[in-house]
Amino acid sequence: MNRKVVFEQKLLPYLLLAPQLVVTVVFFFWPAGQAVWFAFLRQDAFGIRTTFVGLENFQDLFADPLYLETVRNTVVFCTGVTLIALSLALVLAVLADRQIRGAGLYRTLLIWPYAIAPAIAAVLWIFLFHPQVGLFGRALNDAGIPFDYKLNGNQAMLVVILAAAWKQVSYNFIFFLAGLQSIPKSVLEAAAIDGARPVRRFWTITFPLLSPTTFFLVVVNLVYAFFETFGVIDALTRGGPAKATETLIYRAYVDGRINLDLGMSSAQSVVLMIVVIALTMIQFRFIERRVHY
Repeated sequence: MNRKVVFEQKLLPYLLLAPQLVVTVVFFFWPAGQAVWFAFLRQDAFGIRTTFVGLENFQDLFADPLYLETVRNTVVFCTGVTLIALSLALVLAVLADRQIRGAGLYRTLLIWPYAIAPAIAAVLWIFLFHPQVGLFGRALNDAGIPFDYKLNGNQAMLVVILAAAWKQVSYNFIFFLAGLQSIPKSVLEAAAIDGARPVRRFWTITFPLLSPTTFFLVVVNLVYAFFETFGVIDALTRGGPAKATETLIYRAYVDGRINLDLGMSSAQSVVLMIVVIALTMIQFRFIERRVHY
């Protein structure tokens, strides 16, 4: 029997929602509105004089070849982070789902990296890939393989992708493991009795049943790669060398915080927000059709 909750006072539901609504308005809608407004303005470096310029900030933005290169960097970075983080997390979840000795400790150790701050995660990867003091970076140079992500743009992009993906693997692992444990074992046992090998069972039964989890994680990981990887990039490469690892979110920070060009920085924030919203809508509009609930 379904029970319906009825509040005796009509004001009580709004009071319960008020804290969350206040946080959303103050920390999301208000900054977003400010960014949209400043995107149509141009200020001097001291913020004394403000001029309404309409769409000039957006025109200058898309006419800048360096910005188009930043867009390319962002596409490569986000694609690499999402694919690596999801693939590695899925493999680890499949292994952790098996009945093995010490599985609880194994799962706990895999979850721990998610608690590490992005800047701290970047420092750990510096100890691994720094060309002079890094464990792997120094080993590669000693073996005759030139490696210096501070000078080589492609190597720098690879390092920041690996660091950002490693930071997100634990989050994906939790959801993939929960999804695997929710799959009825009887379905897999029936397929095994029919002669389906483990690899075939995974691709024809397990992975399709994980499609809701996978779809959710694709959306979350894209948002993470666009917005939440600033700390990793700033601590590892600061967008270098020669802007090879400068993404859209880092470019907005540089123009607004360092160059004090709030109008251009706000225009970039608006473009980035529109891109993420559009990608999310496309995923829900087209990719969700292939999801089996």
